[in-house]
Amino acid sequence: MATKIFVNLPVKDLNKSMDFFSKLGYSFNPQFTNEQGVCMVISEDIFAMLLTEPFFQTFTKKSVCDATKATEAIICLSADSKDEVDNLVQKAIAAGGSIYAEPQDHGFMYQHSFADPDGHQWELAWMDPSFVGQPETASATN
Repeated sequence: MATKIFVNLPVKDLNKSMDFFSKLGYSFNPQFTNEQGVCMVISEDIFAMLLTEPFFQTFTKKSVCDATKATEAIICLSADSKDEVDNLVQKAIAAGGSIYAEPQDHGFMYQHSFADPDGHQWELAWMDPSFVGQPETASATN
């Protein structure tokens, strides 16, 4: 069985977060969804647990980071094309997100980013399939 990843993110308004990510085309697993959190399905093996801040706080002894003021993590997802990267960023903007960095085209890789309504940073990246598995070629272009 493939390893699955569950990224846990605190959110201020669960319904607003669900509405935002629904507009980006993501679905939610009702089996792991209640008034304290939702399981957003990103792919067969990747999930984001969007948890209300009070519920998120029960999982840590540290204070919860305000993602609009500080960055603890950047979530990067792969895309199948440059167009897919740009389309998802445009959907995020239309749904109420914001751009936090301009697109970057490195030739072998194209990336763009947005922030969700809670300020979490999401990167989208497309990599030229001919460069995947050839790190010496990719690093030579940097």
